[in-house]
Amino acid sequence: MSQWRPCKRRIFIKRMQKLGFEGPYSGTRHQFMIMGSHRLSVPSNQEYSVPQLRMMLREVESIINRTLGSDEWNHLA
Repeated sequence: MSQWRPCKRRIFIKRMQKLGFEGPYSGTRHQFMIMGSHRLSVPSNQEYSVPQLRMMLREVESIINRTLGSDEWNHLA
């Protein structure tokens, strides 16, 4: 099993698109991505730390109704 690593913003967006999210669209404070009726905020940092990435992925997991392991996450690119 591979480890969680920090992720660049543009790579995060590409991986979200591979999972079926649309966007990013401009919001008031953050950009956001959409899947169905769900909206995921995308912070404007250039790189996401591991704790921040895990926090966002927990939200993604609740949207897609399954878990994302580090191996699957790293192979989405």
